[in-house]
Amino acid sequence: MRLAIVSFAHLHAEAYIHNIRALPGVEFVGFCDDDAARGQHFAAQFNARLFPSYESLLAEQPDGVIICSENNKHRPLAEQAAQAGVHVLSEKPLATNLEDARAMIDACAAAGVTLMTAFPMRFSAPLLEVKATLNAGTLGRVFSLNTTNQGQMPIAHRQWFVDKELAGGGAMMDHTVHLADVLRWFLNTEVTEVYAVNNHILHRDTVDVETGGLLMLTLADGTFASIDCSWSKPLNYPTWGGLTMELISERGLTVVDAFSQNLNVYNQSNSSHWWAYWGSDANQAMIAEFVAAIRGQRPPAVTGEDGYRAVEVALAAYRSAETGQPVKLPL
Repeated sequence: MRLAIVSFAHLHAEAYIHNIRALPGVEFVGFCDDDAARGQHFAAQFNARLFPSYESLLAEQPDGVIICSENNKHRPLAEQAAQAGVHVLSEKPLATNLEDARAMIDACAAAGVTLMTAFPMRFSAPLLEVKATLNAGTLGRVFSLNTTNQGQMPIAHRQWFVDKELAGGGAMMDHTVHLADVLRWFLNTEVTEVYAVNNHILHRDTVDVETGGLLMLTLADGTFASIDCSWSKPLNYPTWGGLTMELISERGLTVVDAFSQNLNVYNQSNSSHWWAYWGSDANQAMIAEFVAAIRGQRPPAVTGEDGYRAVEVALAAYRSAETGQPVKLPL
């Protein structure tokens, strides 16, 4: 199995190189990047082969590519890979609009290649435990869920995250899709209505996109849920983000923190503490699933359709925030 990375625009690409290299029987072919300086920087950092273009990388005939470009560039890269018969794992959100997301799904289906959406929370050990408990019926009927996805201002990592055209929005686009996907996965149902508000209270002098949002979702089975999505963590917070959930069900309250598997580390030379993770690596499990799906010639655990549905929820949230009214799904 031979995998490559397309663009280092997304910060997760830095972890994916390690994940690929850690898999037995998998070769990391290299990567390409349309930003020459960025490409040279990471080629040197990871001792990796840098291809001069996407075409030259595809000519190497990798089995699969991981697209880590800016969000609005996912579609043309996925379509080129599909035409070359190369399987695709695309960063989230799958696209910045539904037309592009559907085109990616259709292109990969027509070419007979896998399209997987990068939702690592599907592979989080704490969330998998909750999913197993739900499937077993231990919690009884779920009535509602309060969820959060809060993080640092991403401008410190990649400037394009706060560019509305490139990213598709601000904190609401960045952080809604993860939880929208987890809710669909946990409850095996679809979101039918979204009511949302957003704000620009934080980082007002730094960026031109919303930095906070609150969504109220109604699902087809009658469950309702909230998503608190924001860039509200300070820059010296121990990690770039977090994800928590409270599930209110017939048999009590279940609280889960997807990033709880860590140790607090303090030292004399640093003004703030940091987290040392001891638990499972959700990214590693996600890349392993991509490889297993290709090898098994089967659909991946997280499909392009899953990515489409999460984008739909995020776009409905923007429409609701703009109009002040609930928005029905599907759009």
